[in-house]
Amino acid sequence: MAAGASHRSRLRLIVIQTLVFSLLATLGVRLYYLQVVSGERYQGKAASQSVREIVVQPQRGLIVDAMGRPLVTNRLTWVVSIDRTLIGRMSAADRTELLARTSDAIGVKVDKIEAKLLLCGDSGAVAGQCWNGSPYQPVPVAQDVKEGAALRILEQPEDFPGVVVDRQTLRQYPSPYGINAAHVLGYLSPITKEELESAEKTGDSSVNGASVVGRAGVEKQYDEWLRGQPGYQQVAVDSKGRVRQDVSGLAAQPGDTLVTSIDAKVQSVVEEQLAAMIAKQRSTRDPVTKRNFEADSGAAVVMEAKTGRIVAMASQPTYDPSVWVGGITDKQLERLYSEAAGTPLLARAFQGQFAPGSTWKPFMTVGALTHGYTPSTVLSCPSAVQIGNRAFHNHESAAYGSISFAKALEVSCNTFFFQVGMSFWQKYGSDPDDVDAKDPLVEQAEKFGFGERSGVDLPGEASGRVADRKWKRDYYESMKDYYCGIAAKPQDEKTSDFVYKFSREFCVEGWKYRLPDSANFAIGQGDTIVTPLQLARGYAAISNGGTLWEPRVGKAIVSPDGTVIREIEPKKERKLKIPASVLTYVDEALQGVSTHGTMAWKLNGFPLDRVRIRAKTGSAEVYGKQSTGWVASYTEDYVVVMMISQAGTGSGSTGEGIRAIWEALYGVDGDQVNPSTAAIPGVTPPAKLPTFGDDGSILPPARSKKGQ
Repeated sequence: MAAGASHRSRLRLIVIQTLVFSLLATLGVRLYYLQVVSGERYQGKAASQSVREIVVQPQRGLIVDAMGRPLVTNRLTWVVSIDRTLIGRMSAADRTELLARTSDAIGVKVDKIEAKLLLCGDSGAVAGQCWNGSPYQPVPVAQDVKEGAALRILEQPEDFPGVVVDRQTLRQYPSPYGINAAHVLGYLSPITKEELESAEKTGDSSVNGASVVGRAGVEKQYDEWLRGQPGYQQVAVDSKGRVRQDVSGLAAQPGDTLVTSIDAKVQSVVEEQLAAMIAKQRSTRDPVTKRNFEADSGAAVVMEAKTGRIVAMASQPTYDPSVWVGGITDKQLERLYSEAAGTPLLARAFQGQFAPGSTWKPFMTVGALTHGYTPSTVLSCPSAVQIGNRAFHNHESAAYGSISFAKALEVSCNTFFFQVGMSFWQKYGSDPDDVDAKDPLVEQAEKFGFGERSGVDLPGEASGRVADRKWKRDYYESMKDYYCGIAAKPQDEKTSDFVYKFSREFCVEGWKYRLPDSANFAIGQGDTIVTPLQLARGYAAISNGGTLWEPRVGKAIVSPDGTVIREIEPKKERKLKIPASVLTYVDEALQGVSTHGTMAWKLNGFPLDRVRIRAKTGSAEVYGKQSTGWVASYTEDYVVVMMISQAGTGSGSTGEGIRAIWEALYGVDGDQVNPSTAAIPGVTPPAKLPTFGDDGSILPPARSKKGQ
């Protein structure tokens, strides 16, 4: 029995030894496989877990004027960021203490720092405040930090673990000649989650979660050129997320420079004159309402007549574009959208829509002279015309007897043009229910580009409106429930007599296009509205012989090393089929407006024999408000348009400003013309681009012997 037991013990020992040997052999084979066969792959995975990728934002491209003057540049600023990964490993007490210490150093409240550290999409995150970038990248919590505060953090790193201080670039507005140009230049704000996801789907690597993108003006229109290409820096971190060394990197590529057609010196004059005219009217008594003019908003445009390029463009009210730099406060944002403040974000020059008043009449003259009327046509200009049960008057009920189209433009006779509009209504569309009736005046307005966007390279352009028969039918369908609802109830104290009467009439037959509609259309009243930019390009077409251009602000894209990547050529939209004799007739009539018509009193003593200004004034009536004043003017070189809402007559409200702009454009002093003192050297804008030096310098464009 003893021998058998001994044998079984030896057998068990052999089995155990065999199992142990097998396990050791298996372990050895596995270790060999991991360390030798697959060593490189696992070593790479291990290394990747200790390497973090940090985005290096590119420097955004410059925006310069046609002479190379900087309109938007960049400046270096101290930025304080916090490493979320590192502070996430801290105890609650240490984290609280660190944030409090950082708050004290940079002057930002703790709750605002915490809001910035939240990832967009996390619970409690607020759009515009949360972090949209990589969770492994330090999150900027303060920009434009004072140098003393930045140095304090840099010199005491043991007191600020996880707090990173570096220099970054922010937008800067040099404001040559004191210009604002906010609505032309635009502004930037952080990229949204939706925009980032869209970019990722299309493979666009030029943006990332920490990018800022253009939101308005040329900053938005040319954003893809201006933004540049981000770089990437790979850094090795320890187990606590602290950076130990740089591993590799890809340098960021700066954005390209945008050369615009804006001339800063002209822009300065335009902005100054628009603001001055508004201020003057606000202190002027309105003879109609017996109170001072509101003059609540305005716009001005200077355009090259032969190309459609924008030389200057201003809107009021405006705002300081630098308020967006580094983040905008809720109070500042509220003001920009506030109606009480005049909605400063609205660019009246190309987004504001206003009744054109008598500045509309030259286009109606072209329509009439190409559809049966002739330069020898004579119509009466009585003080009033009876249409239905209402008398339609001239301004101040003036009467001029029997006159021609030219004289009607000079004195801005409404009753003359009422008759023109009514004659076409009676000839082609006396059935008020016929939405397809022919209307030569409507057709001519549309050919001049009214009722559609001009195609300017600025986002958010308004289309204006040509209030024809189809529009009136569509408007009735969209508004009948509202007005019929008012008409169905007894009039209350909140509803004026005018509104109540209008509602009752509109509900019954608001779709009908009647004789008064056609009469009002012919003088730029009623429901037709235009933007100042649309009006400017319409007058440019009269000036240049009938070419309708798409307005342009951008002139060229230039790389950081000075290479011209793309020239932005003017785009011809269409050539209007208007007889040269008709354009010449209108041109001479509008010159008469300047010499002895409604604009003459503001151009007294101006050397019109050397600078032949053609002009048309306009005063558009708006229900419940004071009149909108317009002046549209041009020469062979430029178009200058200015309007002010609730400011009275056109020449009375803007005439002096229009004159001052023309004086600057041609170097006029009194009755003398000195081209050497003109705002633009050589009088007309340079055809060539600024000269870009290898050292980053930008010089004015070289001019040809002819000044071009």
